[in-house]
Amino acid sequence: MRKMLGGMRQAGILAAAGLYALKHHIDRLAEDHEHARMLHDGLKQFEPELLQLEPVETNIIIFTLTRMDVEEFARKAREQGVLVHAIGPRWVRLVTHLDVSRDDVLQALRAFEQVLRGR
Repeated sequence: MRKMLGGMRQAGILAAAGLYALKHHIDRLAEDHEHARMLHDGLKQFEPELLQLEPVETNIIIFTLTRMDVEEFARKAREQGVLVHAIGPRWVRLVTHLDVSRDDVLQALRAFEQVLRGR
């Protein structure tokens, strides 16, 4: 009898990372969520003709670009020192985490201002 192998063969590594995070960083999840709300609130400054925000509930912010291609947005944001993740032709996903500080959020908002308004 042959058994299928593969799939989640590294599940133990992923589980160890999750267990470490739960043991050492659970208390600071509130900080990640606060940074996400701060980023979300800062993105509200942009008119709906530039982007449309999804509601934020965790540390993940998602928005749709209405006038700019997501690859162009990602490239220009990267040039400003901010990494974003394209999840579709016009959708962007931002995530706050342990390595994202309040100052990083402010830097991202300044970068998005330059990218979206050409300033």
